[in-house]
Amino acid sequence: MNENIKAHILVLIATVLIALSFIISGKLSGVIHPISLTLFRFVLAFFALLPFILIKKKLREKIKNSFFKGLKISLFYSLYFILLFKALEYTSALNTATLFTLVPLITAFFAGFVFKDKLNIYKLMTYFVGMIGTLIVIFDGSIEAMIKLTFNYGDIIFLFGVLSMALYSISVKYFYEENDNSLVLTLMTLFGGIIWMSIALFVLDVSLQWEKIEDNYLFYMLYLSIGATLFTVFLYQKATITLGPNKVMAYVYLNPAVVALLMYIFEAEKINIFMFMGIILSILATIFLLKQNGYKKLD
Repeated sequence: MNENIKAHILVLIATVLIALSFIISGKLSGVIHPISLTLFRFVLAFFALLPFILIKKKLREKIKNSFFKGLKISLFYSLYFILLFKALEYTSALNTATLFTLVPLITAFFAGFVFKDKLNIYKLMTYFVGMIGTLIVIFDGSIEAMIKLTFNYGDIIFLFGVLSMALYSISVKYFYEENDNSLVLTLMTLFGGIIWMSIALFVLDVSLQWEKIEDNYLFYMLYLSIGATLFTVFLYQKATITLGPNKVMAYVYLNPAVVALLMYIFEAEKINIFMFMGIILSILATIFLLKQNGYKKLD
């Protein structure tokens, strides 16, 4: 199995883990402030990975070199969450989900300035088809709901969050060097996330309230920390190094489809014909984007 195929498998696994996190996050909604919840995720994920790094001398030696890289990469990752939570004070989750479909296109646009990967009319059309397919799934196939969608101040805030997610993916590829280790870089990204989220917690005057995470909530938290944070950060970074940010972000179009399928499996929620058509469009757009040629970092 070559490295490209392995990388695609890693992103598919990460996509499923992220989709499950949406379902689990819904069960934790309202227990504590989302920024405190995210910081808790980073802390648990960091300390879960730390022993595996400290036990090996070769990995320990790479920590110092990876610290500032992780700090830079995690800035964009943390900004995404901070802006998302701030935006949700003024807008709906549906609006943010709709705007999130812009991530692959914005990633491709900015990657053009950093990498040798130019947009053409066929790619633009494919991004548009992917967005349409994803929106059909998000809106449960309701064209009327899509037409009635209105944007507000919170949506403007989240547009910067979308930009941050795109820059996060680009920065992973840009800052990675051959002598770096993906596990150590993941650890430092999580540590950087702890720093940035702690600053946000202080600036926004958010209390921790971690004592409220108990019983089943603790089980959900462990999944979000290990499965949806530690594993996905590592899997996305590992895949981005091989495939580049454009191809990894193309999988964003599959997120609502995977969530819908998981909700059908675990919650018995129905998938109507329009949603099914949206899923097919999303899959086709993703496949087309994944078949595009890669690129190299500009000197």
